[in-house]
Amino acid sequence: MAKIGIVLSGCGVFDGSEIHESVITMLALDRAGVEIICMAPDIKQPQVIDHISGTAAHEDRNVLTESARISRGKIRNISTVTAAEIDALVLPGGFGAAKNLCNFATMGANCTVNPELSALVTAMVAAAKPIGSICISPVILAKVLGSQGKNPQLTIGNDATTAAAINQMGANHVECAVDACVVDQKLKIVSTPAYMLAGSISEAAAGIEAAIAALLKLL
Repeated sequence: MAKIGIVLSGCGVFDGSEIHESVITMLALDRAGVEIICMAPDIKQPQVIDHISGTAAHEDRNVLTESARISRGKIRNISTVTAAEIDALVLPGGFGAAKNLCNFATMGANCTVNPELSALVTAMVAAAKPIGSICISPVILAKVLGSQGKNPQLTIGNDATTAAAINQMGANHVECAVDACVVDQKLKIVSTPAYMLAGSISEAAAGIEAAIAALLKLL
């Protein structure tokens, strides 16, 4: 049975993992009969958002603890996961990907990536193991792999500003419809826009399901 890692970044679209994207990803993988290993960094969230008002909440939250809400408590610290024990890796989106896993939300193309995640992504590519990237999370792969001169092909849909930042970081952005995905056959990376374009959960699901199907073909 294949083992697929899912990197979560908290709980909730504005300051963590996008819950719809995460659950759709888990469902698609579970239906494919693979073992899912959820993981997240054990770090403090730099920002907490009230998801009703959209304003900052004055409280402390931990990314690993919050991510456990989505995984029903079954989750590991990303620092304990190695590329040797998983067959593929998937990064759902949500602002947590751009705030907690990296700081793209504030720094753009000058962002830095969580070192544990960066090391895992690097090791997965070195081992020729597939990576799936959803919504805004391709910016993470652009930064990690672009800085290594690997020029990954990635998509976040058609947002011109984000696409330009992806290209600036050394990747190659490819426009993509919401129900489709882009496959970098050389690096075994699959990406899809999801809520970067989706107007509904069903639209997001169409692209994510296509991306997971493409990812599994690369195993």
